[in-house]
Amino acid sequence: MAMTAKLELRQSQQLVMTPQLQQAIKLLQLSNMELSVFVDQELEKNPLLERDDDGAAAPTTPDMDRPREPDVGETVTFDAEPVLDLNTQSAAATNDLDADFDNVYPETSATDLGPDLSGGSWAGLKQNHGASGDEDSNLEAYVASEVSLKDHLTAQLNLAITDPADRLIGANLIDLVDEAGYLRADVVEMSEKLGTSLHHVEAVVGVLQTFDPVGICARDLRECLALQLQEQDRYDPVMAKFLDALPLLAQRNLQALRREVGVDMEDLTDMIAEIKRLNPKPGQGFGRFDVQTLVPDVHVRAASDGSWLV
Repeated sequence: MAMTAKLELRQSQQLVMTPQLQQAIKLLQLSNMELSVFVDQELEKNPLLERDDDGAAAPTTPDMDRPREPDVGETVTFDAEPVLDLNTQSAAATNDLDADFDNVYPETSATDLGPDLSGGSWAGLKQNHGASGDEDSNLEAYVASEVSLKDHLTAQLNLAITDPADRLIGANLIDLVDEAGYLRADVVEMSEKLGTSLHHVEAVVGVLQTFDPVGICARDLRECLALQLQEQDRYDPVMAKFLDALPLLAQRNLQALRREVGVDMEDLTDMIAEIKRLNPKPGQGFGRFDVQTLVPDVHVRAASDGSWLV
């Protein structure tokens, strides 16, 4: 039986319980007594919250809600109410709504819905919601994380490419982009893995290299700098020779570099300054990387008499 590679698309659905939805479900299950206790606890934990009792309605009892029957021999009088014009009343109500939307739900206050969602106590909510677990409440778990390089490129991929096959190839290539923004993939091996031609994969790579930031998805340093120079309309044959001789620049062999490029020393100095203004690692502006500083245990330096001082 022959084994062949093929492209396959799958679509799945997933239900995500956001913190707001979890809080709403939790509050809907509380009784009046439990809701009052919950509000009191949140007021104690969060000093920024305060109870608004101005708009609270007076407590009513069944006897107060039920109309009183008149006594025997008592004369009952009815107050005459003026007849309102429906058109005028509707226009006045519309003007009130347009002027202030706070009167749409006048009986609902901020404290009736629990803690403030804009800057409220998520740690306390998690502690109440997940009281059965052993995991400690962590406020950092609710802080929005920075956009990663993969998410940034995937968002652009969904907008730039509509063909399902090209989008699948692009997604596999994005997975092979390292933190510096370089594409660490063998296009020949990728084409064999996905069951497509090398030209097809190269075409998708060309599209990825047009994404932001400039110079992304390059295979090496020369290609990364060339993409940035093309964006600035500064990539010409002389600059191409300069990029081909980058190892000489790393060795600081300026005389050999000048002969290889075919320019004088002044032009070579300008080209070096222009290259230094480019970004050799365009992917490091995304995500968060923890940098650990290493403190050396021993310092060694050369002495004036040719010996070493430790």
